[in-house]
Amino acid sequence: MWQQAINDALGITARNLERFGDQFPHVSDGSNKYVLNDNTDWTDGFWSGILWLCYEYTGDKQYRDGAARTVESFRNRLAQFGNLDHHDIGFLYSLSAKAQWIVEKDEAARKLALEAADVLMRRWRADAGIIQAWGPKGDPENGGRIIIDCLLNLPLLLWAGEQTGDPEYRRVAEAHALKSRRFLVRGDDSSYHTFYFDPENGNAIRGGTHQGDTDGSTWTRGQAWGIYGFALNSRYLGNADLLETAKRMARHFLARVPEDGVVYWDFEVPQVPSSYRDSSASAITACGLLEIASQLDESDPERQRFIDAAKATVSALRDGYAERDDGEAEGFIRRGSYHVRGGISPDDYTIWGDYYYLEALLRLERGVTGYWYERGR
Repeated sequence: MWQQAINDALGITARNLERFGDQFPHVSDGSNKYVLNDNTDWTDGFWSGILWLCYEYTGDKQYRDGAARTVESFRNRLAQFGNLDHHDIGFLYSLSAKAQWIVEKDEAARKLALEAADVLMRRWRADAGIIQAWGPKGDPENGGRIIIDCLLNLPLLLWAGEQTGDPEYRRVAEAHALKSRRFLVRGDDSSYHTFYFDPENGNAIRGGTHQGDTDGSTWTRGQAWGIYGFALNSRYLGNADLLETAKRMARHFLARVPEDGVVYWDFEVPQVPSSYRDSSASAITACGLLEIASQLDESDPERQRFIDAAKATVSALRDGYAERDDGEAEGFIRRGSYHVRGGISPDDYTIWGDYYYLEALLRLERGVTGYWYERGR
């Protein structure tokens, strides 16, 4: 059922290996071509993750060699501390170095992933009880700020705790996850993109947004990060409240999916054809729904509901938004949005959308769960 969509992604990726060389795709810019960078952006791990997924599915050496080259690039990036003063270390190193460890049990890759986890640990602000999202310590705007995306970075810390036996990684990740649950998730199960705390004592100040329509609206990709992120943290921490939060956020999301199965960029903007979509939010959510289902007992009626919803979402992406292997397209799915309010790639390819689309396909086809946790844990 999913093989043709996977084959299209494989063909596009094989050509992209030649097109991109040693550079990394980020988003497209009004065309069918990706804007490339020299491993300087927060999104570059997703290209590495795509290559590891392609290698796992095919066993084809071209994908493995390309993926290994990206890990070497990430090793150099860490050594030079290039554009790493933010919380997205998990996006970068879970899908590159940790992926190589999961796939090949490469000890050098494991060491690199643990070093990356230590970089993320430096962003823990004990006085506020948070992992600071952006900027240096003491930053007047961001010193006490968290964003919901960080939930997908925490698995790197939780994995490091399991690998080393050091409980500090788990303590920090758990504290941040629980604080995120308390302050980023609203009473109606929608979510803030970001929340501000007093950096000196952790007192709550206000919720807000950076990429949503308004501070009080629900940015759909943020909701998707919450669905998948709380579910992943629940797997590591065995915390039923985190799993319940993921389920509640998923219900909120699914109740607002438009007729064609792919969400608009914010749930509070007009849900009309002229509004921008965000196919990446739907792709992330599909993975989150499957992760939630994997933690539910087979007797739980919601388990099959979430599986069916994930299948419907991936089908909608495949049938209405996915590119075919035609020799021209560089992305897997169209109509992703990066930063609508900022006017940056509001209707384009997004490399994270491509990654999660492929991860969802491989979860459905072969049970391959990506690189957020060790297989079989």
